[in-house]
Amino acid sequence: MAKAARAAQVWRTYREVSRPGSPKLGARLRALPRMVGSALRGEYPGIGRGRLALMGLGVLYMISPIDVVPDFLALVGVADDFGVFLWLTGSLLGESGRYVEWERARPAVRGVPS
Repeated sequence: MAKAARAAQVWRTYREVSRPGSPKLGARLRALPRMVGSALRGEYPGIGRGRLALMGLGVLYMISPIDVVPDFLALVGVADDFGVFLWLTGSLLGESGRYVEWERARPAVRGVPS
């Protein structure tokens, strides 16, 4: 991922989290376990199991000592980890924000008072 593309990803994530009326960062982070559970049970239609698996692989890649590009190759080795980190952070924060909004709208759809 090019430097400009990484910067654009960070900016898009920041704008989405700070948009007025949008779920704040804390709410998005607290929603992550609920979102994963709802997606695995098939309740949340916003994220499929394939994308959820891809995010899980991103987490594994981040914590794994094995890299596609070894870290001893100076900045190139760290750049692949950073690119995965940016993609994963943007994906999780964006999707968890949509999940929080889906949760807020869901009781109204069912007719259950919130």
